[in-house]
This record gives sequence, structure tokens and C-alpha cells, in this order.
Amino acid sequence: MATTDTYLNQPSQQQSDDAHGYYTPGAPLVDEKAPTGPIAMRWTNRKFSNALVNPANRRKLNIIIVGTGLAGGAAAATLGEAGYNVKSFCYQDSPRRAHSIAAQGGINAAKNYKEDGDSVHRLFYDTVKGGDYRSRESNVYRLAEVSTNIIDQCVAQGVPFAREYGGLLDNRSFGGVQVSRTFYARGQTGQQLLIGAYQALERQVAAGTVTTFTRHEMLELVMVDGKARGIIARDMATGEIETHLADAVVLASGGYGNVFFLSTNAMGCNVTATWRAHRKGAYMANPCYTQIHPTCIPVSGEHQSKLTLMSESLRNDGRIWVPKKAEDCDKDPRDIPEEDRDYYLERIYPSFGNLVPRDIASRQAKNVCDEGRGVGPMVGDFRRGVYLDFSDAIARLGKDGIEAKYDNLFDMYERITGENPYEVPMRIYPAVHYVMGGLWVDYDLQSNLEGLFVTGEANFSDHGANRLGASALMQGLADGYFVLPNTIRDYLAHAPFAPIDESHPAVAEAKKSVEDRIAKLLSIQGTRSADSYHKELGHIMWEYCGMERSEPGLRKAIDMIRELKADFWSNLKVLGTADSLNQSLEKAGRVADFIELGELMCIDALNRRESCGGHFRAESQTDEGEALRHDDEFAYVAAWEFGGDAGQPVLHKEDLLYTAIEMKQRSYK
Repeated sequence: MATTDTYLNQPSQQQSDDAHGYYTPGAPLVDEKAPTGPIAMRWTNRKFSNALVNPANRRKLNIIIVGTGLAGGAAAATLGEAGYNVKSFCYQDSPRRAHSIAAQGGINAAKNYKEDGDSVHRLFYDTVKGGDYRSRESNVYRLAEVSTNIIDQCVAQGVPFAREYGGLLDNRSFGGVQVSRTFYARGQTGQQLLIGAYQALERQVAAGTVTTFTRHEMLELVMVDGKARGIIARDMATGEIETHLADAVVLASGGYGNVFFLSTNAMGCNVTATWRAHRKGAYMANPCYTQIHPTCIPVSGEHQSKLTLMSESLRNDGRIWVPKKAEDCDKDPRDIPEEDRDYYLERIYPSFGNLVPRDIASRQAKNVCDEGRGVGPMVGDFRRGVYLDFSDAIARLGKDGIEAKYDNLFDMYERITGENPYEVPMRIYPAVHYVMGGLWVDYDLQSNLEGLFVTGEANFSDHGANRLGASALMQGLADGYFVLPNTIRDYLAHAPFAPIDESHPAVAEAKKSVEDRIAKLLSIQGTRSADSYHKELGHIMWEYCGMERSEPGLRKAIDMIRELKADFWSNLKVLGTADSLNQSLEKAGRVADFIELGELMCIDALNRRESCGGHFRAESQTDEGEALRHDDEFAYVAAWEFGGDAGQPVLHKEDLLYTAIEMKQRSYK
């Protein structure tokens, strides 16, 4: 490992195992697929060393892919085009409605079209630094390397990226970087990229290599002789429990941000696919690493069921500020003179200003609101909002110039809030957006369970403790188009495996477990809805495992979640029956998994007595209130093994080793 600063190597204020008694230590974990040698050659060498599957044999092999977002849709299209037989599952009524469609701001790629000093190595460096040195360097370098291919792929598909006057692809900046490397399609980048992947997917559906199963929810992973061989899914329209078998299973089911109830995720986003795999033995890595996005429309009341993202791209031209004096917070912002405004990000971080990474921007917004200088209506004891002001940009570029860049975002904001952001500054506040944690995977994107591969936000592999803006779309498409197709073949070269059918004892047991669980949920017949439990869980998670965590708060949260779980299984009320469309039943199953996940997230956060990226422990901060890591104790991936319903989770540690980059204290000043 590269030498770290003495400052970082200082021991924690209290050398202790905060989570002692909540978990069982497990054996160390090593990624046996991790390549060595010069970092720029690792992916090239790995692709060459992976075994091949000839075209005739591919036609004999079956792959299940759960999820049709950018990672899942791209993987299904690519593997189908290669000749494999692919079954593609999503719970939406169309693959096009996967949550990737909601991404707004852009996708990163190290093309250096602006000639501003960008490169593959700089994107690699920015990503590792942005993740606060808690990601694997080999995975991140591969992501940066592959990024350049993604843009060419998408342009060939017809994705309408923004272009400059001369017709060349345009770029803009995002948080955590000082170059322009983000390709975008106004504020609809996710939608346009998903349409590209969907078209590629539908082409393979027409060719007969891909079969899609819409309105199907995976409820169990089928494991046979130590290998993932299929899934048990529920047809959400009819209630039928179906068995689907294959030679390999790919989970591309997205993140679990909805454990907080209020998030920018679609309301249907859930953890069930990955949590079912976790309960079957797949390790859950770094579950406490949650990204709080700084640029969201603030909470307006208890009636809300989700929050709305305002693209980080707005921070290119918008200036973030609050009044210097708390007594000015009630004033119309246009009546507050310039000298009475605190552009706090520009003041604290002069080098990056409003383009600091998301975790830093979010914490500083919370800090100024906690000081009593927030704006907007009172939420509890504080005003939870800061201004995102475009008046300077409108004066510089004109209203037409801002409209050309952001008109759909401005229109969305006005429709939701009733305020015109061309005339009155936007109000924003941090909200749960993305999770860096997920199922543990090796360099080949295979979990610790043979035959189970995990891509996109569903795995943990690329972002460390914080994700830079515009990197989610990059990872999803990199995994789906370029990484998984080159790694899963090494596994499938040993297939086909022993034939199995629904009569196999392991398959029958998996199906029965799903049927028993559904029957249990329906039989409780208590007094509370699944939504009420979800909302209560969300309050606990946001209060004690949100932007700031502490040892007393996390211990309290774990106790509260355990009490909530006990009440859930004794007082839940599920309406309807199992053999029909039943959203009450769907929600109940998802909330049950969220409750278990929430407990593990709090245990993981309690165990990690350091601050890094999106994980901020109150006990570990610098004199200036910045995140303070402890590389001597916590430079590892926390991979949690399910310990059984009555047991404790088992912690396996994978050491993070850096050979091409130096670990140091992050600074954006």
C-alpha cells in the first residue's frame, strides 16, 4: 500500500470496536480475480486470460438477468447479440420504465474533448479521491478506461447528446472535478441512454435471443450444488409463482435508497432481489455507504411519498447561498443585498466552489441550516433549504442561454413548487439519492456465490464511500456493454452444468419458501399497513443513519428497528389475496426486506468509527468539521454474510491496497 499521511494514520479518538456484540468476525476476504501488474494493462490482460465460448456453444447456454435499467438492459442486449439465450425480468410494465430513466445531468467519459487536461488517469484519480479512498483501484481504472467506449456506443445508437455550434459533442462539469467531461442530453440524459439500451434490447427480442418478462418480481434465488441456477418470480398481474432456471444469474436490480422511505428513487425501487440473494449467502458490502444528493427539492410536508432531484448540472451556473443573518431568512431573497449573502461553498472551498463533491455540499447545507440560516418553511425546528440562484448566470448568458441548457429542469421545478426559478432563486436541500454499497463482487463482477453476477448500482464495486456526479450512468453502461460480457464468459466456458428441473429438491424448496412467506404475510391480519412501517423505518434511518451518524444514535436506531421488525411480523395488515394483482402484498414483502437491511446498515455504520465520503461519524472529524478517515483501521471493504434469522451478521474484511495512487486527506479548497 502506498504510504499514507501521518495525519490519516493517527488512531481514532477511542480505539474500540463500537459494534462489538452486534456481529461475528469472519475470515478475511480476498478478491482472487483481482489482476496485478501495471494498472493500465490489468483489464487488457484480464480480458485475454478469460476463457472463450464459441458461438455454437453460446446458443446452448441460458442466462437470467433481473433488471432492465442501463446495466441490465445493456447486458441483456449485448449477451443476446453474442448468441446466448437470455431471460430478462423487470417489475415495471415495460423495460423502458426502469429507474435509470430518471437520471438527469449526464454521463462521464475521459474523452478530453475540451483539451482541459482530462485523461483516463485523471478520471481514475478523481473517482478514487471522490470516493474518499474506499474503492478498489483496479475496478475504478477499468471504469475510466471503458468510459471512452461508452460514448461511441451510444452515439452509434443515436443518443442525442448535446452538441456545440460546430456539431461536436458538448461537455460540462460536475461536482468533484475541475475539467469538463460530462456528456449530456439536456436534463434527460438517463432517458435518452435508456432508450438506446432499450432499442438494442428489443432488437434482440425480435431476433429471438432475449425473452422479456415484465411485471415479474424476483422473490428468491435458486442455488443448486453451490451455484446460482435460477430465480423464483411472482407474476405481479396474476399472482402466479414461477420458476425460471438457467446456467447463470445476473442481478441488475438497482439500489436500496428507498430504505429511507423518502428518496429521489422511484417508489417501486427496492432491495428484494439483492436481499434474497444475501439471505442465500451472497455478501452485502459496505451497506452504510449512502449518497445524499445536495440538489433536491426540499421536503414540503408529511404527505410526501418521494422527493424530486434537481440535476447536479445546475451547480455549473447556479450559485448556492443562504443569508448571513438568521433574521433575514424570512425575507424575499431578491430583497437581501449581496453583502448580506453567504455563498458558503465558494467561501469554504475556493478552488472548487459550488462544484465540490456531493457529500461535502450536502453536509455544508445541513450545517448552515442547523445554524438557523436555512430558508423556506419550517420543517420541525429548522428551515430545511438553501438557495440555488441563477441571477448572475442569467445576467451573463441571458434567459435564452439558461433556457437552452436547463429549460426542462426549470419547468419541472416550477410545476412542483409553483415558483419561477428565472425570477426567484430555487430552494434545494439534500436527499437520499444513490447507494455505493451493494452485493460484494470480485473483479469479474461475480459475487461470492458461483454463477451469481451483479452489475450497476446493485453491486458495491466502483464508487467507494461517495459517488461523483454523472458516474452512475457510466458504471451501469460500462458493466452492461463492456465488462460483464467479457467476464461472464470465463464462467460459462465451464457450462452447461448438470441439467435440473422444477422437481429438483433445491428448486422445490426455493419455491416453497416463497409460497410460505407470502402466506405468512397474508395471515398476520393485524392493524397496520406496510406503508406505515416503511415510513417509520425511513424516519429512523434518516434521523440516525442519514447525513450524520453517532455511536449513541446508531445503537438507538438498531433497537428501534428490532422493535419495529417484531411489530411488523405481529401486526401487519395485508389486504387482498395472493392469486391476483396485489400491491399491498408487494409492498409488504419489500418493506420486510428493507427492515432487515436497515438494521445491517446501522451495524455497518456503527462498526466503521471513521468519517469517509457519505459516511460521516460525528466522533471522527477534523477541527474544521471535515471528514476524518482512519486508514490504519478501516481501509477495507466490509463484506457482511447473513448470519441467519436468529444469529448475528458475519463481517469479512477485504483490505484495500493502492499501488498506483497515494491515499491522502481529501481537500477541495
